[in-house]
Amino acid sequence: MAGVSPRTLHYYDEIGLLRPQRNPDNGYRVYNHSDLLRLQQILFLRELGLSLEEIHGVIDRPDFDLLQSLKTHRKALQAQKARLERLIQTVEHTIQHLKGNLEMEEKNLFEGFSEEKQKEYEKQVEQKYGDQYLNVSRQRWGSYSDEKKKQVIAEGNQVYLDLVKTMPLGPESEAAQAGIARWHQHMRYFYDPSKEIMLGLADGYNDDPAFREFFDRIHPDLAPFMREAIKVYVKNL
Repeated sequence: MAGVSPRTLHYYDEIGLLRPQRNPDNGYRVYNHSDLLRLQQILFLRELGLSLEEIHGVIDRPDFDLLQSLKTHRKALQAQKARLERLIQTVEHTIQHLKGNLEMEEKNLFEGFSEEKQKEYEKQVEQKYGDQYLNVSRQRWGSYSDEKKKQVIAEGNQVYLDLVKTMPLGPESEAAQAGIARWHQHMRYFYDPSKEIMLGLADGYNDDPAFREFFDRIHPDLAPFMREAIKVYVKNL
């Protein structure tokens, strides 16, 4: 019913996250209505990015309110829905633009990307490189005014658009390397990336679906071009 494998349910039982009653005749797990509601909460919280340990702490709190939790889930899902609808609209506009059916300003290529997206990228940095860079990023980003944040995002968008113009010259060209130097400098708005992180980002731009979706919207060859250009740049540092 929930699309959860028996193996996962068994694990939830083992760690005390979801412990159903047992059928005394055969020892099978029996999930009643309250178990299903608890499983729903687990799945909602997993969807919001919480770890199993964090979920355990939330839903076992004495003051846990199921109704309030559902209202919170609804609000988060509505926000996600609104962001996805903006992304879908941007994709549709870009398709029509590429077909020649719609004039589209360059700045509109980035509609649907927001501070929420920045937080998702921060989470990816934390998972790959630990919280050292994440803490710096949060501190720097949090110190900026709303106007400054808009300026930083706009500057970053322009860096990528200008890199597209250098693609015919090749990743080793002076123009492309100057563009990557601008990208490197732009990254310092968030943290000071090491050579390892820059190479990791170069791969992430190509391999991570969220990053690749972003770059493909600008130009389908931009992500692989940046990977090669960043490799050259790092080698020459």
